[in-house]
Amino acid sequence: MTDAPPSAIDVLIVGAGIAGASLAAVLAPWRRVMLIEAEAVPGYHATGRSAAFWHETYGGARVQPLSVASFATLSRPEPEFSDHGFLSPRAALTIGHRSEAAAVDAFTAEFIAKDVDVVRMGAAAIAEKIPGVRAEWSEAAYEAACSDIDVGGLHAAYLRAARRAGAVIATRAPLTSARRIDGGWEAQVGGQSIRAGVIVNAAGAWVDRVAAACGVAPIGIQPYRRTVIQLRLGAPVPADLPLVIHVGGDFYFKGESAGRVWLSPHDETPVDPHDAAPEEIDVAIAIDRLQSVVDWPIAAVERKWAGLRSFAPDRIPVFGADPHQPGFVWCAGQGGFGIQTAPAIAALLAAQLGAPPPVGAIAGVDPAPFAAARFA
Repeated sequence: MTDAPPSAIDVLIVGAGIAGASLAAVLAPWRRVMLIEAEAVPGYHATGRSAAFWHETYGGARVQPLSVASFATLSRPEPEFSDHGFLSPRAALTIGHRSEAAAVDAFTAEFIAKDVDVVRMGAAAIAEKIPGVRAEWSEAAYEAACSDIDVGGLHAAYLRAARRAGAVIATRAPLTSARRIDGGWEAQVGGQSIRAGVIVNAAGAWVDRVAAACGVAPIGIQPYRRTVIQLRLGAPVPADLPLVIHVGGDFYFKGESAGRVWLSPHDETPVDPHDAAPEEIDVAIAIDRLQSVVDWPIAAVERKWAGLRSFAPDRIPVFGADPHQPGFVWCAGQGGFGIQTAPAIAALLAAQLGAPPPVGAIAGVDPAPFAAARFA
């Protein structure tokens, strides 16, 4: 453990990835907060391995309100939080084979109806955006507003803000057990006993295990392995290549630097929570799918890694009080959109834990659809 625990704390947040760090930053000015992390560094498993982007349609229509409400914090944060934004313009193409025109039409219509700036594109426009695209990939929806997220910078800013507001942050501090006592909790953390009024379970892929350690029924949060590789190409592909996502969910790729791309087979392999590593078969599948879309020679696989994405059974985030156990709060199931929704989720959940109500766009988001009570 890196910091000495306070004599009494109001909220013990388990997990120092983007979910726990953002909540700690927003809540610490109003409550006594301790943020604990089982690993040696915060954000080791999911946040630190994320190839994140702000993409309004990512996650679907039910997640979109959280993404839209988070945009202001990501692009124009308050000066006391950061002196710069965390977004870099990218643009996105949701692309389909000529046989998938109906799917791209449906995607476009769904989000136009929600006032998203989506433009339907045909083969000629796609070829201008993706040099070397094969002719049969002739259907796409274009979103100019998509941006890369500086994940490391955002995560570090939240940790700094939490510390400035008085939160205690401890690493190598796993929660091994907890029990209700005197209207609160007595938790065993990194070999120490800690008293807290509320436990917030923001432990990513480990949330159901943390719940079990606290005597709380699990929700059924399933971790999935996601693979990403960096390719050096034998073709002059521009660094600002749009994010290209298959409408059927078989791949995505985007420019990384001149002549290099990040590529994923969009895999979701159910796994137990662990230190994920890429499988060679997933790397091979990713390359095969890319080569079916573009005519780019591949010079080398320069990097490959895998992370864990965790989903609730209905695939939307879960945040709020457990319906059966007083003093136990969930912040889980952020899937692959946890970075781009973190500002909204943190502000909405902090308000339930004693912080003032959120302001701006976040104030307009109804937290009820994301409540843990839906799994009661």
